[in-house]
Amino acid sequence: MSDKIEVREIKPSRPRPAAKTKMGDQPVHPNNTIYVRAMKGVFQRLRRYGGWFLMALFMLTPWIPYQGRQAILLDIEAQQFNFFSVTLFPQDLILLAFVFMIAAFALFFFTTFLGRVWCGYTCPQTVWTFIYIWFEEKIEGARNKRVKLDRTAWNFEKLWRKTFKHFCWLAVALVTGITMVAYFVPAPDVVFGLVTGELSFAATFSVIFFMLATYANAGWMRTIVCTHMCPYARFQSAMFDKDTFIVGYDVDRGEARGPRKRKEDYKAVGLGDCVDCNLCVEVCPSGIDIRNGLQYECINCGACIDACDQTMDKMGYEKGLISYTTEHRLAGGTTELVRPKLIGYGLALVVMMIAFVVTANLRVNFEVDVLRDRNQMFRETNEGWIENTYTLVLVNKTQQATQFHLSVEGLPPHEWSGPQQIEVAAGDVADVPISLAVDPYELTSPMTRIEFVVTTDSSDDARRVDSRFFSRR
Repeated sequence: MSDKIEVREIKPSRPRPAAKTKMGDQPVHPNNTIYVRAMKGVFQRLRRYGGWFLMALFMLTPWIPYQGRQAILLDIEAQQFNFFSVTLFPQDLILLAFVFMIAAFALFFFTTFLGRVWCGYTCPQTVWTFIYIWFEEKIEGARNKRVKLDRTAWNFEKLWRKTFKHFCWLAVALVTGITMVAYFVPAPDVVFGLVTGELSFAATFSVIFFMLATYANAGWMRTIVCTHMCPYARFQSAMFDKDTFIVGYDVDRGEARGPRKRKEDYKAVGLGDCVDCNLCVEVCPSGIDIRNGLQYECINCGACIDACDQTMDKMGYEKGLISYTTEHRLAGGTTELVRPKLIGYGLALVVMMIAFVVTANLRVNFEVDVLRDRNQMFRETNEGWIENTYTLVLVNKTQQATQFHLSVEGLPPHEWSGPQQIEVAAGDVADVPISLAVDPYELTSPMTRIEFVVTTDSSDDARRVDSRFFSRR
């Protein structure tokens, strides 16, 4: 039997009326304006507190100091990514690649297991959208008041409420834009640069771009981003199966739906537990009716679950008419938590995490590279000695200034021209030009294999780099 979810055509028992969200009698498409009703409940508290925590974490992280500098700073101009005590260079980008792969397989794993929980609880689009809706509720009122306000002709109250709402939206968007750029440019420089007008054009443009993008996405587009622009909503079906936890409506228990009195024997008249209060639709940020079955617009936020549970509690019915469930469970079967697809994603995730840890442990605190003079292989000095010229490239990956000691092995008695001790600043790269000269009578072949040895005061590790010494013999 295939684990794929069959596509079925939904034919509602009664047509859904078009929403009238503007003045006059001309109805507009219900997706144009979705008035989300505020709802309290377990899942909404989890989403609300989690959203505020993630927002605060995002906003405050660039301001965390560490050893006299910004703790997390992705300095693209200097080609350095600083994460507290770790500084990553372009040579370490494989670690960032592993981080992205771990995030991808974690997303696949949790989507297969719990559906679109990323979308419902932690996606930035969702977090910012719900924060914008929170401002909307506080300024314009509850859902019914917002609908009434939009249908009312323009007056002073409508003007100041709308103006203040958009002012708050733009303020949040501006802080978001500044914070985004503060991950790449030191946060104080961004703020003071904007105030004084000394911020670079690229940074200023980035702040304005992220501000307008946040304002448009969270304030105006909202679920349009999820349904029409986000690729995750499109390819998630490849990870779903009948054992994936989704927000589902128990059709057998709920139908036939209809209003009734609280103490009425509704089953005697052929009704199910659904009282058709329509709260599950009013609280949905995507404006869908979960009773029509699984839909790709659903982001698994659980708002409809909280709404339905409150209604069931008031009616004295058992909760869970809408719940986190699976297709197998809705069909009367059992859910298999452990299955090949989930195990495959889990193993891939573990392998990526192990590879990241191993690669991180093999990372060295400094790197050495040797470049030969490309203009000539060797030259003869005034004393008749053979001289080769090199450039030693020293990369200090630590966050402290480091003293390097340079030497060479494999050569007969020689003269070293250039520094043999050099201090390299934290996270800096130093080019050290040197030359080695040898009496030609001490050389036995046209090419001699040598090793440059580099040590530091702060570590017992030594880096050995192979090179060659050329002569005319």
